[in-house]
Amino acid sequence: MDRTSYRGVIVSADLLAAAALAAVPILAATGLLQMWQLYVVVVITGTCGLFAAIASQSFMPRLVPQRALLAANSTFALSSSVVATSGNAIGGALVQLLTAPIAIAVDAVMLVVSALSKARITVTGRSAGTEPPKDSMLKGIRVGLRVALFGHPALRATTIAATVGALGGQMQAVIVVLFLVRELDLSAGLVGATIAVAGVAGIVGAAIGVQITGRLGNGPTFILGMTLSSLAGLVMATAGGPVVLVLLVLVIAQLLRGWGPTLYGINQQTIRQVLVPSALLARTQATWRFLVFGMQPIGAILGGTLGAVVGLRGTLIISSLVMLTGTGFALLSPLRTLRQLPRAET
Repeated sequence: MDRTSYRGVIVSADLLAAAALAAVPILAATGLLQMWQLYVVVVITGTCGLFAAIASQSFMPRLVPQRALLAANSTFALSSSVVATSGNAIGGALVQLLTAPIAIAVDAVMLVVSALSKARITVTGRSAGTEPPKDSMLKGIRVGLRVALFGHPALRATTIAATVGALGGQMQAVIVVLFLVRELDLSAGLVGATIAVAGVAGIVGAAIGVQITGRLGNGPTFILGMTLSSLAGLVMATAGGPVVLVLLVLVIAQLLRGWGPTLYGINQQTIRQVLVPSALLARTQATWRFLVFGMQPIGAILGGTLGAVVGLRGTLIISSLVMLTGTGFALLSPLRTLRQLPRAET
């Protein structure tokens, strides 16, 4: 993305994903659809989503002034939370009403509409000035790692805290539903309602994140969000007894799980956008995503293994302690006193 424009990336990603999805109903209608083709579609759309996410996050500082970055990131998080909460329900309804291939065709049309909307952006957003960088891609990767891990102390703290938090968070994510069903014996309806609470809390957190950050500062709000996320599993692990008490504990846990990621997410994003020079932002964003999301499959394996060895309740506790370790690193870093970000570098 250092070698092209951000606008070109986000438009192309939508169009390529739309083309891949459009192939599914066509293949289904002709009777040629096979499982391996669906895997290919998932890989293509997932790759497009990755590029679009990094480009969008790097594009933001070129579209809004620095003073509006936090609000812009909060709005972005709010829309993502709304989509995450409602998208699955709408998709399920479309599958029931129109069949799965038609529902996928609708998704492809929506991506085309998205691409047309993004194509109207007047700023191209070339990430490194008017000319693409002449250094090798391998050197660019090394630079991204250096900036993310050895650059500004606040950048280093958010990267390490988020990476450790992602490890613990995924350890927990893979066993939550099992815990609700096997340990607490909840019905499918109550499981769905419990999970929905976190989605609604995420929407609320995105809506009030700017106000909370205005009172506490960027660094302390990041730490607060990490702390809330870390405590969610510990609270959930205490659930037991009468159904009413169980549901109360679960609601509290899910509120923490919804509020936390929103509060630390919008602030870590803003911290990177302000502290990283614009020419290095895309590669730094990609490095952060590689480190944080790279922890998720490792965390999933560890969570499943621990669930089998120490039990689901014990895994909730251990994974929360792992997340608290990342939070502790942030608490001992300069983030604790980072209340106002300096002016952006160029």
